[in-house]
Amino acid sequence: MARTRDEILERHRRLRAEYRELFDSMAALLYRHDPIGIRFENNTDEYESEARTILPRLRSCHSADDVLRVIHAEFVRWFDSDIAGPPERYEKIASEVWQLWQGH
Repeated sequence: MARTRDEILERHRRLRAEYRELFDSMAALLYRHDPIGIRFENNTDEYESEARTILPRLRSCHSADDVLRVIHAEFVRWFDSDIAGPPERYEKIASEVWQLWQGH
């Protein structure tokens, strides 16, 4: 189902309000690790969309392995399996996200 730009921006605003610094930390973590090689000097918001879809799914996670499955699935959904690569590429990211989530 297609969403309007305003609907997307509103959802983004609500998610940021709900998760506050966790959203920013997640986007920064993904940007730092840059699992699919799209980081450049001036696009620090590049992984905000992925953070936006990963965060709500963390509620169902009970371990770093669960987080790994969620993150990999989201990257496959966003980019396809060839670009996303294997789940192993996301192990360090999942571990750090799990730590962030536990501190939330």
